[in-house]
Amino acid sequence: MPELPEVETVRAGLQGLLPGRVFGAVEHNWERSFPNAPSDVKQFLIGASVTAVRRRAKVLMIDLSTDYTLVIHLKMTGQLVFVTEGARFGAGHPSDSLVGNLPDRSTRVEFSFTDGSHLFFNDQRKFGWVRLLPTPEVPNIDFMKKVGPEPLESDLTDEMFIARLQRRKNTSIKAAILDQTVIAGIGNIYADESLWGAKIHPATLVKDVPKAKLKTLLTEIRYVLNLSIEKGGSSDRNYVNAEGKKGSYLQFARVFRREGQACPRCGAIIIKTRVAGRGTHLCPKEQKL
Repeated sequence: MPELPEVETVRAGLQGLLPGRVFGAVEHNWERSFPNAPSDVKQFLIGASVTAVRRRAKVLMIDLSTDYTLVIHLKMTGQLVFVTEGARFGAGHPSDSLVGNLPDRSTRVEFSFTDGSHLFFNDQRKFGWVRLLPTPEVPNIDFMKKVGPEPLESDLTDEMFIARLQRRKNTSIKAAILDQTVIAGIGNIYADESLWGAKIHPATLVKDVPKAKLKTLLTEIRYVLNLSIEKGGSSDRNYVNAEGKKGSYLQFARVFRREGQACPRCGAIIIKTRVAGRGTHLCPKEQKL
């Protein structure tokens, strides 16, 4: 599933490619992927130019000159691929659609711009969606009202982070940081990496984690997210960013998918178990329950 760094990679790439381009047409083959009234599409999308590309948690927003916004949730298998003559950018779920000819069998929505370029929304599992909404209404959709603060924003203090976690004091620390209403955008890879960095066993109840360790955990969350954004996300096959490079974060992962290998900090053998319903990687020596 695309996580915050992958979605931020999409945003950064599209922000450098889309502003100023004018929508000429849109086609879709799955109603749930593009649940918009034809009259709204005709009035507020066709003929509109892109003004900016934003992100909130794992949701993308393409702002339009008509004061409307395309709100895009990639869900499990969504991806966006921009194609123009001599250039291609693709990011999201790592499938062959990122690098193959488009449209293909996974293409749900195709946007055509007046300059001949195209933006494809591909989604194998059909869980993702693209909604056209008035820009002032975007903060009022259910997802936006429920999602927690951004982990990379400076206004998220240690105290705020701890207070939000302690609302889930009887929950495992891994389940708590995976909860998008507690903090936005953390998925399985980054939970394991951050908990390893903070030397916290993922199954430890929130109430049993000292506040000093929770502060360290926020520092580690920010470290692994920033590193992954720098490396282009964790997608490790068929991934192409704005410079045509593959995401490389997993080459630098310290514990995720490293079961059976030596812990880079103490040399103990990393194990894989299950916590919060997810495959979980940890060092049994330094992350004691």
